[in-house]
Amino acid sequence: MEVASRWFRPSGYTLAASIISIGGLLNGYDTGCIGAVTTMPYFEMTFGVLSPTIRGFTVSLIMLMGAVPSFFSGQLADRFGHLRIVMVGALVFALGVILEGSASQLSMFLVGRALAGIGEGLWLTNVSVYITEISPAARRGALVSLPQFMATLGVCTGYFTCYGSIHIDSSIAWRLPFIIMGVLAVIMAGSCLYLPQSPRWLQIHGRRGEALRVVERLGISSAEAEKDIFAPSVDNAPPKATMTLSDFSLVFNKQYRMRTSLGIFILGMIQLCGIDGVLYYAPTLFTQAGLPSGTASFLASGLSAILMLAISIPASLYADNWGRRTSVITGGIGLSGCMFVIGGLYAADNVHASAGAGRWFVIVLIFCFALLYVSTWGIVGKIYASEVQPAKTRAAANSLAQGLGFFTNWLVAFATPIFLAHSSYGTYFLFGGLSLFTVVVLAMFMPETQGQSLESIQDAFHAPHWGRQLRSIVSSLG
Repeated sequence: MEVASRWFRPSGYTLAASIISIGGLLNGYDTGCIGAVTTMPYFEMTFGVLSPTIRGFTVSLIMLMGAVPSFFSGQLADRFGHLRIVMVGALVFALGVILEGSASQLSMFLVGRALAGIGEGLWLTNVSVYITEISPAARRGALVSLPQFMATLGVCTGYFTCYGSIHIDSSIAWRLPFIIMGVLAVIMAGSCLYLPQSPRWLQIHGRRGEALRVVERLGISSAEAEKDIFAPSVDNAPPKATMTLSDFSLVFNKQYRMRTSLGIFILGMIQLCGIDGVLYYAPTLFTQAGLPSGTASFLASGLSAILMLAISIPASLYADNWGRRTSVITGGIGLSGCMFVIGGLYAADNVHASAGAGRWFVIVLIFCFALLYVSTWGIVGKIYASEVQPAKTRAAANSLAQGLGFFTNWLVAFATPIFLAHSSYGTYFLFGGLSLFTVVVLAMFMPETQGQSLESIQDAFHAPHWGRQLRSIVSSLG
């Protein structure tokens, strides 16, 4: 009842986090619709049938281009504020989807996807950091998981938009999703004019009076603010108001190196489990597993999106009730297990389109994989990567981590159709192995951060941890 009342009578910081999470909705919506759009009859009439390589490049280009600005969006946010960078990113994204939706040649469509990627790269990192900085410790996990929940909602909405629009007897069938994304992007850009700046950012820039007024507007008590936002800390010393590229090396200084590496590793590797291959190409995976028609595979994709959305609700609400380490380790074991079993079924030639139980095992395991991801890694990854960084390096470290996340997203989205065209089982074994490797590394080096203030989290990196002790022993033996 306490959780329910909190969300039905939202505080200022809950409203701000919910509004800015439109960025997650846009990210998920594109993911949910672009794979289907590229196989629509009217899309193929406009641009021709795309080869697996060109299709992979077209779908994944938004991720490749998003990696570029995400590397420096943190520095821009340090100088101008998170909301201004989110607003600029949303407007660039809107321009990109306008070009996509109005394209008559593939080159114009690709330019639009490149611009959309640049915009997404600008806002995506800053959305997570903004929510991290306006949220009190007791609510941070649930609120930072909101963009991931909205992304899941976007995937679901994107699937069913395409399922409905494919029946339109004109090119609007594939153009409609881009029109919707353009409208949402403009709404997000406009909302940035009314949302309060991060009180931590204001404090860093010597605007304590304004920061106190923002804290009151957000509905955070003075005592909680003094403990969780304005508390002094050696590691949380303010960054320079204007950060240069040479200052990027600061995140790899000895005192910050571990935290930076963890953030980069977790955001990069959680994508290499293969989730974007499942989300972008779900209809293809279900057809390959043996569902009898394109309509059936599309409905199965939509059903998986609905289930992902349903499980995301309790997973987001109770993100602060389950340890970060527990979520990462149990989720990763389940994810790698799903991939290994699917790969084994294909390798043993037990999956046949016309008969046999093998195809149904594959379909069920794809569902299980997607549900496990959105309830564990999908939520914990962005929370953890943001909260472990001290204020001095948070923006820059998160930019690096998100940049690598974009790149690994692109790699998976680009390579999946090519891999599937050459081997039905090798892809699954690869993703399973990468997931298991991620579990082992994080189990060794990931301190627990659940329920701690951003300032007190830094103490965990000064306390002994068995993973670091093991590393020291190995180094001394060498």
